[in-house]
Amino acid sequence: EEGHTIVLKQVAQLPEVNSSEGYVLTVTPDQVLIRATSGAGLFYGVQTMLQMADEKGLPVGVITDEPRFAYRGFMMDVSRHFFNKEFIKKQMDALAYYKLNRLHLHLTDAAGWRIEIKKYPRLTEFAAWREFPTWKEWWNNGRRYEEEGSKESLVCYYTQDDIRELVAYAQERFITVIPEIEMPAHSEEVLTAYPELSCTHEPYKQADFCVGNEKTFEFLENVLTEVMELFPSEYIHVGGDECPKVRWKSCPKCQARAKALGLKSDKEHSKEERLQSFIINHAEKFLNGHGRQIIGWDEILEGGLAPNATVMSWRGVAGGIEAAKQKHDVIMTPNTYLYFDYYQTKDIANEPEAIGGYVPVETVYNYEPMPADLTPEEQKYIIGVQANL
Repeated sequence: EEGHTIVLKQVAQLPEVNSSEGYVLTVTPDQVLIRATSGAGLFYGVQTMLQMADEKGLPVGVITDEPRFAYRGFMMDVSRHFFNKEFIKKQMDALAYYKLNRLHLHLTDAAGWRIEIKKYPRLTEFAAWREFPTWKEWWNNGRRYEEEGSKESLVCYYTQDDIRELVAYAQERFITVIPEIEMPAHSEEVLTAYPELSCTHEPYKQADFCVGNEKTFEFLENVLTEVMELFPSEYIHVGGDECPKVRWKSCPKCQARAKALGLKSDKEHSKEERLQSFIINHAEKFLNGHGRQIIGWDEILEGGLAPNATVMSWRGVAGGIEAAKQKHDVIMTPNTYLYFDYYQTKDIANEPEAIGGYVPVETVYNYEPMPADLTPEEQKYIIGVQANL
């Protein structure tokens, strides 16, 4: 109405809040005033204003608000279930409205490689395509890849220009996009496109990279270099989960690597777990050298944690508690509370297809991410939460 104004005011200091993402929203009969120390804070104040508004307008009053956790994330597994960039933008709009500030894209997995890498064209000419639109159909029907353009080829990938467009769209909404490049396991698609990176050198035989092969490290560094050019995010996710390590036991190159490094099994970790730790450590050193940090799933605790790694605790909360006790940053993403590919009711006949499991909305809503059995000092390492789709 005439005379009513909305004022956004960026200030140098805002004593009412501790976080740069915090804001104070003041509604009087003739003005809405939003104050914050950053663009993100002003943006979140606007989201609150939009949520409060109804046909009568806005209630008069003051809201002082700031996030409890700096990292508030959502993961989309675009390897198993490809979403086009328009859908991802729509998802970002929803994340922004609810003040979530991280979008984790699971870009690589057995079900398909989803990001154009100029140095390795087979990753998207071949390993991004399959005959079946859904992951379950593909999983149950031989798990094969197709040549791009063949009559069976379905699904797709993001070009580097697509990624730039998505990153720019996210930045306008104060969302950081975090890419995940899986290693050393969940890599059947890579090892079928480039079998020389596996222990067997045969397609469709193996999930994990050969840790004894120098070409593995060359490949990962080349891929991560292109990924870093596309994603300004401080964090790069390196996976690290569900690594079978079976081939490593009989691979002469892997065993020679373990021997050269002096790795042995003991009551804490097996030799193969220590090999996994070696490849994660290598990725971390490389990324740290370029001013980036790694995140890995909680399996990276096995074999010893890389010095600066942040841990995503997905197999319940135990991994997160252990990592916090070791003074590592933790993002809580437990499947028991925050896996959005689980069924939300027991009446699954009338629900969309899910992976299994049961996490009703009440369970999600009532989740307390801060483990009570950590000391106040250890609790500071729990930096956020994330829902995984």
